[in-house]
Amino acid sequence: MITEKDAVDLINLAESLGVTVFIDGGWGVDALLGRQTREHQDIDLFVEKRQAARFIHSLSQRGFKERTEVFTTPQHIVLARPIGQTVDLHLFEYTVDGRVFFEGEIYPADTFSGKGTVGGKRVSCVPPQAQVFFHTGYAFDENDVKDVLALCRHFHIPVPEEYKPYAD
Repeated sequence: MITEKDAVDLINLAESLGVTVFIDGGWGVDALLGRQTREHQDIDLFVEKRQAARFIHSLSQRGFKERTEVFTTPQHIVLARPIGQTVDLHLFEYTVDGRVFFEGEIYPADTFSGKGTVGGKRVSCVPPQAQVFFHTGYAFDENDVKDVLALCRHFHIPVPEEYKPYAD
């Protein structure tokens, strides 16, 4: 599990190394909402590929080891500690015109324009509309439903079709 303190510590670690991180996933949702809404098994962090090595090295010095999952790719690395803390590290590159290149896809330049807070710390994250979009098109779970519906309610975003059966 990644607690609020763990999340802040990981973000601070990246910052101390000069590594910019953008929060996605459950902690990204909670950052946008400004409060922790549920427990988190991991933290999803986007890191520019050229900055990743020093962050990965520092994580490994703190007991994180790379773990292969069915969804891992060269751009999506999972690092875990034996005590159950997991970092999903998404490695991206900027295109010459400032857009985001990740796993063969190009995303808008504002993909990381969200602002939020984790444990009172201001953080950069995936903005609400993009968070909702990134939660579609796959087999989602109960946490995804909670996250998407909370974002849609809070930010007045239309609920995606696949989530409508779960809306109030």
